[in-house]
Amino acid sequence: MCKKFPFPLRDGESIAIHNLSTALVGEGCEVSLLAMNTTKHFVDLSKINDQCNHYHEIHTIDVDNRIKVLDAFLNLFTSESYHVSRFVSSEYQKKLSELLLQNRYDIIQLETMYLTPYVKTIRDLSNAKIVLRSHNIEHEIWDRITNNTGSILKKQYLNYLTGKLQKYELKNLNSYDSIITVSSRDLEIFKNLGFKKPGISIPIGLRLDEYPFNKGDLDDSGVRKVCFIGAMDWIPNREGLLWFLKDVWSDLIGIFPFLELNIAGRNTDKDLMNIDIPNCIHHGEVESAISFISSHHIMIVPLLSGSGTRVKILESLALGVPVISTSIGYEGIALNDRKEVLKADTKEEFINAFKEIIDHEVSRNEVVENGRQHVNTYYNHVLSGKKLKQHYEEILSITQS
Repeated sequence: MCKKFPFPLRDGESIAIHNLSTALVGEGCEVSLLAMNTTKHFVDLSKINDQCNHYHEIHTIDVDNRIKVLDAFLNLFTSESYHVSRFVSSEYQKKLSELLLQNRYDIIQLETMYLTPYVKTIRDLSNAKIVLRSHNIEHEIWDRITNNTGSILKKQYLNYLTGKLQKYELKNLNSYDSIITVSSRDLEIFKNLGFKKPGISIPIGLRLDEYPFNKGDLDDSGVRKVCFIGAMDWIPNREGLLWFLKDVWSDLIGIFPFLELNIAGRNTDKDLMNIDIPNCIHHGEVESAISFISSHHIMIVPLLSGSGTRVKILESLALGVPVISTSIGYEGIALNDRKEVLKADTKEEFINAFKEIIDHEVSRNEVVENGRQHVNTYYNHVLSGKKLKQHYEEILSITQS
């Protein structure tokens, strides 16, 4: 069950869902999909290609999840989380009920906690095990966004919404039969918050044959191309990029005038596009993230908030493009500073990291080689599929015994 249709494969959530579902099918499982087709991430289903052929069945329900001023205002007078309420749909629940009555599922996997409102329906109509696949700690994301907000009124409002979201997460923590996290850090957090049932950390797996390793080789043009890629309608991406542009980039190109920053991502608004930044090119949404990343020498991930695992970091490492990231950016990925990634949390640290990559090619190549090997060892989608199937067999055997 998904809160958005996991296609095209241009964002971390879609890639994570696609790669794990194909890995499960490869392990002999039969996987069906029930996805919301939301107004925010609407997909023309007629344009879906054979990348979705691995599903046994595909069912979609149109859901209007737009943020509406009146609904947001009225929510102030209720105890429910507004974040979660946007994914409550009677039509989606109706379709779920139909499928549960027609089929006997072993596992029902909820992609993110925003599908939690449907747990009761599943319990009423099915004996299937309910598993939450958590891509991040939702209230942690919003807590960090709130802390980074300058406006006092906006901060108070976000703090109120975040509090209700956290209460909802904690209240429903043990309503699932198991939780899958994408990092051991997130699993430990859930346990500390009170999760008492079986849980497992299964990292996002990549299909490495799709990522040609080119080591981000430098050319003789003199230009060093830097890239940022991420959806601009996700607040942590926009927040982090704006900080980098305003606080870091001008000083950086003062030292290295041959740098060129290329920005890609869907839903880039005009305000961001119109900011006058030297040596900066906006590409909007690109057709292929792999092609875009691999055509650059350095990737930046200047996130100041967020949670979970950044798939784009794994993709960049797999392609051989060195990554300069904040601690929050690669949080949840077991990377070592100056071994597989270069950590930078301040303007000065970003400048120093760029100096290391530009001035020390031997060290740069070592980081690139280590990064690719790290992804190959720990983020292989086949291994993730095997691990998850084994976990499912174990929790199903508990019932049978």
